[in-house]
Amino acid sequence: MTESDADALRSAFENAVPGYDGLRRKLIPHFDAFYGTALDLLEEAVGAEEFRCVDLGVGTGLLSEMILKRFPGAQIEGVDLAPKMIDAARERLAVYGPRVRLSLADYARAPLSGPLDAVVSALSIHHLDHEAKRRLFRRIHDALRPGGVFVNADQSLGATRDIEDAYQRRWEADVRRSAIAEEAFAAAKKRAELDRSATFADQIAWLEEAGFSYADIGWKRHRFTVFYARR
Repeated sequence: MTESDADALRSAFENAVPGYDGLRRKLIPHFDAFYGTALDLLEEAVGAEEFRCVDLGVGTGLLSEMILKRFPGAQIEGVDLAPKMIDAARERLAVYGPRVRLSLADYARAPLSGPLDAVVSALSIHHLDHEAKRRLFRRIHDALRPGGVFVNADQSLGATRDIEDAYQRRWEADVRRSAIAEEAFAAAKKRAELDRSATFADQIAWLEEAGFSYADIGWKRHRFTVFYARR
């Protein structure tokens, strides 16, 4: 990611912080299945044990909070490049005390300190260009312990123009049924101009290329896709 790309992302999400969480269920159709699958896949890998996890693009701390609530043994480092997002996550996750550490950084460049038991991310990595995704997948693989897991609840691009257009139509129809305010919907579509999504097939191939013993899709509805890879 270039510095100008990072600046554009930082600005877009800094401006989105007010009301951001309240819009999640409106903008993510089948919200519970999307995040719930990510949590189930994480549980399959870590069980009830204590584990170290990094949340890439922690945002306001939504996914991290879900993990901390469900897994009493979880210790999380959340990383984000937007200061206001980090501030929101710090406020949200303060109750978890030393189980949480937050870092202001561009995770596409910042080191990942392993060995880690898990790396997670939600609706963030699709902002990276494709070569940056491939490099990140290799770094995640290398930071995980043997048997460690990477769970990425993200987006995938339609394999053809027609499929991508259908994804967009279906998403817009789903969101409109949520009775979202037009201003909020327009702002979300504007942020989507920063997306650099890749097909699910390419992302699976890049995970395998990175060295993961296997990579799979745990759940998918149109562009919303939960990826799962084990070292």
